[in-house]
Amino acid sequence: MRTAGLTMTDVWAHRVLRERGVETYRLEGVTAELGVMVESLDLRHRGKEENYRPYLHMTGELRSVTPARALPFGISQVTYSPGQGEKVDAFYEFDDQQLVVLAGKGYFTSGFAVPEQVTGIEWELPATADMLVLAPSEVQTEDDTPVVFTQIHGIGGLEIDLESSGYDLAGYFADRSKNGVPRTEAVVDARGLKARSDAISSLFTEAELGLDTDVEQIVGAPVPEAAPVVDGMNARLRQIEAEIAAEREQYQTERASTEGTTENLYRERVAAPLHRAEEQKVPFAPPGPDP
Repeated sequence: MRTAGLTMTDVWAHRVLRERGVETYRLEGVTAELGVMVESLDLRHRGKEENYRPYLHMTGELRSVTPARALPFGISQVTYSPGQGEKVDAFYEFDDQQLVVLAGKGYFTSGFAVPEQVTGIEWELPATADMLVLAPSEVQTEDDTPVVFTQIHGIGGLEIDLESSGYDLAGYFADRSKNGVPRTEAVVDARGLKARSDAISSLFTEAELGLDTDVEQIVGAPVPEAAPVVDGMNARLRQIEAEIAAEREQYQTERASTEGTTENLYRERVAAPLHRAEEQKVPFAPPGPDP
């Protein structure tokens, strides 16, 4: 079963722990896999004492937490809506063999750069987490679900590499060496990453990786001239931005009133009952059906 999640830093998580008569389950050090929507990937270097060893800095947004074992009440995954998950910072360390590969691809040339096609997709990263599960009310309804608060260990500085993540990122850098043939960069679609197994995971499908077979036909082909800028393009872009903003506002309003969403779950299952308990000055108890 999947359920929407809240962060352990939420003020209601601490309030729930202090209340009596509330059935909760607290789990610490849970091995889990994070679903992270990667927003940026930068190539950085260590200090002089480490010979300026390169590494990658990844930033993104938490979209899901999948524990290695199901949580109480059969919860197999905790999810977060876009804009609701915590920010994630991860640091990918290259091993010595990967550095050899990067050097062979022209790491010391001016055109060497991080591949852009590995951003804007969801990655699966290993982590550990603490979780607090708030049980459903004793008199359950069809829409009554557990509430899960999560706290990811080191979410602002996850350390990953080829062995821990299963991703060989050195393989996705384009060959910029003087003797190398420019590699066709595969495009990653909205499917995101495939599920990871014990073997090294690929960010792309086999069909996408097969694009390299067409390199010889692409190299040497005449480069089309850039199309002239169409008058009114800036005005059209502003119109599109306004339409997107209006759609986003309508989407957020609908989610607030839709059962099962994070916003609705937070309001109905956590905030509202606790507010009522404060007003009535009685110990908080899990909400039952409306009279």
